[in-house]
Amino acid sequence: MRRVLLPLLLILLAACASAPPHSAAHAELPTPAGTAPRDPAEWEPTVRAWEAEDARVRRMPGAVVFVGSSSIRLWTTLADDFPGVVLINRGYGGSRAYDAVYFADRIVNAYQPRAVVFYAGENDLHEGRTPRQVRDDFAAFVRKVQAATPKVRIAFVSIKPSPSRAAILPQVREANALVRDFARGVRGVDYLDTFTPMLGADGAAREELFVGDRLHMNRTGYELWTGVVGAWLAKLPAPR
Repeated sequence: MRRVLLPLLLILLAACASAPPHSAAHAELPTPAGTAPRDPAEWEPTVRAWEAEDARVRRMPGAVVFVGSSSIRLWTTLADDFPGVVLINRGYGGSRAYDAVYFADRIVNAYQPRAVVFYAGENDLHEGRTPRQVRDDFAAFVRKVQAATPKVRIAFVSIKPSPSRAAILPQVREANALVRDFARGVRGVDYLDTFTPMLGADGAAREELFVGDRLHMNRTGYELWTGVVGAWLAKLPAPR
């Protein structure tokens, strides 16, 4: 029996050694769910334009940087909503949480802020990234910003329940819960719940908070955010 098995074993080992490292079956495997669909470098022209602006206008350290997607970019009333607060808007429409990580040194750390208001993750979920990936990207953003400015305070504005994206509402709830739990365990990080007050008694998004595309907010929606974010800003230590 041993004389028979030994040659067979040698034949099997030779076959394995000669097999190509990447078989056709392996090459045809689908892309894992939640992988990044686009390159953050697509925002390079936008970031360079901000840097050109910064070269002309001196930015004083200690400002509050608002960073994130179009919900931040379209918040054009920031100065009126938070009078007396030095603000920098670094929102760019269509961006995702991992874009904020990629550009953190240039659009956040460059200003040595005392606080950061972060809104991103909705586009990520819409494009197929998972709630855990959104949480992990925000955690990476926090590490990168706190490494540069250890005393900075960071607020995550909860992902909103956009009516046009009702299909991803379960993922939105999960991502918000994961970020909320993460924030509870990290010094200097807070979760701001704007999600709950944006829901009606039926558990669906309040349509009256949104413009016609049912994705972006109207003035009433921003007033709701102003109340939540303003209460957080009021608790921050005064700038030195």
